[in-house]
Amino acid sequence: MDNTVNQRLQDLREVMRREHLAAFIFPSTDPHQGEYVPDHWKGREFISGFNGSAGTAVVTMDSAALWTDSRYFLAAEEQLKGTEFQLMKLKIEGTPTIAQWLNSQIVAGGSTASTEVGIDGWCSSANSVKELMADLRKEDGMTLRTNLDPLKLIWRNRPAIPENPVEIYPIEYAGETTASKITRIRKALREKHADGMLMSALDDIAWTLNLRGTDVHCNPVFVSYLLISSKDVTLYINKVKLTPEVSAYLQQEGIKVDSYENVVKGLKDYFEYNILLDPDEVNYALYQAVTREKVEEESPVKRMKTVKNATEIAGFRSAMLKDGIAMVKFLKWLDEACGQNGHQETEISVDRKLTALRSEQPLYRDISFDTIAGYGAHAAIVHYEATPETDIPLEPHGLLLLDSGAQYLDGTTDITRTIALGPLTDEEKLIYTLVLKGHIQIELCKFPSGASGTQIDILARAAMWREGLNYLHGTGHGVGTYLNVHEGPHQFRMEWKPAPLVEGMTITDEPGIYLAGRCGARTENTLLITAYKETEFGRFLQFEPLTLCPIDKRPIIRERMLQEEIDWLNDYHQTVYDQLSPHLDAGEAEWLRQACSPL
Repeated sequence: MDNTVNQRLQDLREVMRREHLAAFIFPSTDPHQGEYVPDHWKGREFISGFNGSAGTAVVTMDSAALWTDSRYFLAAEEQLKGTEFQLMKLKIEGTPTIAQWLNSQIVAGGSTASTEVGIDGWCSSANSVKELMADLRKEDGMTLRTNLDPLKLIWRNRPAIPENPVEIYPIEYAGETTASKITRIRKALREKHADGMLMSALDDIAWTLNLRGTDVHCNPVFVSYLLISSKDVTLYINKVKLTPEVSAYLQQEGIKVDSYENVVKGLKDYFEYNILLDPDEVNYALYQAVTREKVEEESPVKRMKTVKNATEIAGFRSAMLKDGIAMVKFLKWLDEACGQNGHQETEISVDRKLTALRSEQPLYRDISFDTIAGYGAHAAIVHYEATPETDIPLEPHGLLLLDSGAQYLDGTTDITRTIALGPLTDEEKLIYTLVLKGHIQIELCKFPSGASGTQIDILARAAMWREGLNYLHGTGHGVGTYLNVHEGPHQFRMEWKPAPLVEGMTITDEPGIYLAGRCGARTENTLLITAYKETEFGRFLQFEPLTLCPIDKRPIIRERMLQEEIDWLNDYHQTVYDQLSPHLDAGEAEWLRQACSPL
């Protein structure tokens, strides 16, 4: 049994008993609704032991369950062993909603007199709380309480909110001044008939102010809020984070500064008629604190920052070139290290080697997410991260799935390559080829400006669907400019996502197939949306791969490939060779020449 988790559940239930709560819900989020959160807010991980980036833990007086998506099914099963937590698989038929499960445990089960459920209103968005309230009401009138954080009482030695210094993001990489961005934001607010807005998403704040930080693992952001009115802009932040240089910069830009904790007071003092709140980003506690009329709309900053300016696009190209150089050095090394002459490498050692090679590149700052290096059956675990307990040696056969990325000062990278380490089974070759076909079909797509990623997603899946194969994660997401590796709202996804695709956006292309206990394959490039042509039917767009790295040809079943797919791969490889070879030594250039030779 996991005694640590079980002791924490016992402590939590003591608090629940005192507060007359039938259950408590722990989402994965923080007060800023970030995908990745500072350690201080990792309450779901603390209470359950599950450390994936997405999931919700729910605890009643005598049961516990954790909901997560397909990326984490296998990892969660492993991490929840020995605890009370039951795994609930999202989007799988028969999986109850949180409200349905609570009804079965509390109301139908008759285990408690109380039907009140708790959640921390600071760590849940306004929309998620309102939806949960409605769901609970349907289930025999359960109610939701939002003003309690039990972690304050039971989390001993809880990590502090980060106090890392903030830094200025130079205009030579940002390409647009803060003053210009704020002018554009105010114009967008007027179009939505809003006098101001509360900005809560950390990447939006960093982008708007041309500032960066190190408060969140792999994401160069800093904990803060930004309140914009028609006259003023106020940054709510722990002032210890501001160096004299940053303080002078903010003053020069006309940005007022107040303490992070004073954001509620700032909202109460807000003098305009109304205020825009993005209910998917602003937490419920702050949503409740607003006394003015609320304009509940998507933050205009979300879409502004997804369309890259010329400077940012040039930065992406520069970052991808550096990343490609590091990847080629790594792939050549891997071929030699895992050849037939013996091997000492493991999943963790290849991760360390790749990170070391990237860190040699100019303007390198950090990785952009924890590397996924899954060999053999581990490649079937979509978001597998090797630990000393799970780390396995690479053998001279089978597939290694390597999903990684870096933060350079001029851009953020995200790339997946699945690499043959030696002889492959027919099954491994088939899934690799079907994934590659889907990847290429996205890259070949031409589409009307404003089309949604959902309308294009089918192209990645058509060939595998014919074989009765599929994957449950999205096919692509936006990428920030030295910002979060996941940027929205646009994406490729089976589920309906109406956000339009427009020129200047970046988006990944990463289909995959995962056969539990056997193998997995995924191929990913980061793409730029560019102009294609204008006709009587309007403006058409296309995708240009920014990623520069060879795609392993060895697992491809050639007769499964269409001629247009072979042509695309050969053209792509020619570009990769032309761009990267001048920056490599003779041995590396020769390895790259062979890796990029025509199929």
